[in-house]
Amino acid sequence: MSAVLIMAGGAAVSPLVFQLAIFVMAIFVGYYVVWSVTPALHTPLMAVTNAISSVIIVGALVAVAAGVKGGSSVSTWAGFAAVALCAVNIFGGFLVTQRMLAMYMKKAPKEVIK
Repeated sequence: MSAVLIMAGGAAVSPLVFQLAIFVMAIFVGYYVVWSVTPALHTPLMAVTNAISSVIIVGALVAVAAGVKGGSSVSTWAGFAAVALCAVNIFGGFLVTQRMLAMYMKKAPKEVIK
Protein backbone atom coordinates (compact mmCIF):
# COMPACT_ATOMS: atom_id res chain seq x y z
CA MET A 1 0.00 0.00 0.00
CA SER A 2 2.91 2.33 0.65
CA ALA A 3 4.02 1.99 -3.00
CA VAL A 4 0.59 3.22 -4.11
CA LEU A 5 0.83 6.23 -1.80
CA ILE A 6 4.34 7.07 -2.96
CA MET A 7 3.41 6.87 -6.64
CA ALA A 8 0.32 8.99 -6.14
CA GLY A 9 2.19 11.79 -4.42
CA GLY A 10 0.83 10.97 -0.97
CA ALA A 11 -2.85 10.77 -1.99
CA ALA A 12 -4.69 7.48 -1.63
CA VAL A 13 -5.43 5.82 -4.96
CA SER A 14 -7.96 3.08 -5.43
CA PRO A 15 -6.24 -0.25 -6.19
CA LEU A 16 -8.66 -0.79 -9.06
CA VAL A 17 -7.64 2.49 -10.72
CA PHE A 18 -3.97 1.68 -10.15
CA GLN A 19 -4.31 -1.80 -11.71
CA LEU A 20 -6.35 -0.42 -14.60
CA ALA A 21 -3.63 2.16 -15.33
CA ILE A 22 -0.99 -0.59 -15.40
CA PHE A 23 -3.19 -2.68 -17.72
CA VAL A 24 -3.64 0.23 -20.16
CA MET A 25 0.11 0.93 -20.17
CA ALA A 26 0.80 -2.76 -20.83
CA ILE A 27 -1.54 -2.63 -23.84
CA PHE A 28 0.38 0.30 -25.34
CA VAL A 29 3.78 -1.23 -24.66
CA GLY A 30 2.68 -4.59 -26.08
CA TYR A 31 1.30 -2.95 -29.22
CA TYR A 32 4.51 -1.06 -29.96
CA VAL A 33 6.73 -4.04 -29.15
CA VAL A 34 4.83 -6.43 -31.43
CA TRP A 35 4.60 -4.04 -34.38
CA SER A 36 8.30 -3.15 -34.22
CA VAL A 37 9.47 -6.78 -34.48
CA THR A 38 11.39 -7.55 -37.67
CA PRO A 39 10.14 -10.50 -39.75
CA ALA A 40 13.28 -12.52 -38.89
CA LEU A 41 12.33 -12.45 -35.20
CA HIS A 42 8.66 -13.23 -35.73
CA THR A 43 8.96 -17.02 -35.39
CA PRO A 44 10.89 -16.96 -32.07
CA LEU A 45 8.42 -14.38 -30.76
CA MET A 46 5.51 -16.67 -31.64
CA ALA A 47 7.25 -19.54 -29.85
CA VAL A 48 7.56 -17.47 -26.67
CA THR A 49 3.92 -16.34 -27.00
CA ASN A 50 2.83 -19.98 -27.27
CA ALA A 51 4.85 -20.85 -24.18
CA ILE A 52 3.24 -18.01 -22.20
CA SER A 53 -0.22 -19.04 -23.38
CA SER A 54 0.43 -22.61 -22.31
CA VAL A 55 1.15 -21.40 -18.76
CA ILE A 56 -1.98 -19.23 -18.80
CA ILE A 57 -4.15 -22.12 -19.98
CA VAL A 58 -3.02 -24.21 -16.99
CA GLY A 59 -4.15 -21.42 -14.64
CA ALA A 60 -7.44 -21.14 -16.52
CA LEU A 61 -8.04 -24.88 -16.10
CA VAL A 62 -7.42 -24.51 -12.36
CA ALA A 63 -10.03 -21.70 -12.26
CA VAL A 64 -12.54 -23.91 -14.07
CA ALA A 65 -11.86 -26.80 -11.68
CA ALA A 66 -12.24 -24.53 -8.65
CA GLY A 67 -15.60 -23.32 -9.93
CA VAL A 68 -16.84 -26.84 -10.56
CA LYS A 69 -15.92 -28.01 -7.03
CA GLY A 70 -18.41 -25.72 -5.36
CA GLY A 71 -16.85 -22.39 -6.17
CA SER A 72 -18.30 -19.43 -7.95
CA SER A 73 -19.89 -19.82 -11.36
CA VAL A 74 -18.12 -16.59 -12.32
CA SER A 75 -14.73 -18.30 -11.96
CA THR A 76 -16.00 -21.23 -14.01
CA TRP A 77 -17.13 -19.03 -16.90
CA ALA A 78 -14.10 -16.75 -16.71
CA GLY A 79 -11.82 -19.79 -16.70
CA PHE A 80 -13.69 -21.31 -19.62
CA ALA A 81 -13.35 -18.06 -21.60
CA ALA A 82 -9.63 -17.94 -20.77
CA VAL A 83 -9.18 -21.55 -21.93
CA ALA A 84 -10.96 -20.80 -25.21
CA LEU A 85 -8.96 -17.64 -25.91
CA CYS A 86 -5.63 -19.27 -25.02
CA ALA A 87 -6.43 -22.26 -27.21
CA VAL A 88 -7.12 -19.95 -30.15
CA ASN A 89 -3.86 -18.12 -29.47
CA ILE A 90 -1.81 -21.32 -29.22
CA PHE A 91 -3.20 -22.99 -32.33
CA GLY A 92 -3.10 -19.74 -34.31
CA GLY A 93 0.51 -19.28 -33.24
CA PHE A 94 1.43 -22.72 -34.49
CA LEU A 95 -0.28 -22.06 -37.83
CA VAL A 96 1.47 -18.72 -38.28
CA THR A 97 4.84 -20.22 -37.30
CA GLN A 98 4.36 -23.07 -39.79
CA ARG A 99 3.53 -20.59 -42.53
CA MET A 100 6.55 -18.40 -41.70
CA LEU A 101 8.89 -21.42 -41.77
CA ALA A 102 7.42 -22.52 -45.13
CA MET A 103 8.43 -19.15 -46.58
CA TYR A 104 12.11 -19.93 -45.90
CA MET A 105 12.09 -23.41 -47.44
CA LYS A 106 13.58 -23.84 -50.90
CA LYS A 107 11.06 -24.60 -53.56
CA ALA A 108 11.63 -27.53 -55.89
CA PRO A 109 12.62 -26.46 -59.41
CA LYS A 110 9.90 -26.80 -62.02
CA GLU A 111 10.47 -29.33 -64.76
CA VAL A 112 10.40 -28.08 -68.31
CA ILE A 113 8.22 -30.12 -70.67
CA LYS A 114 9.53 -30.32 -74.25
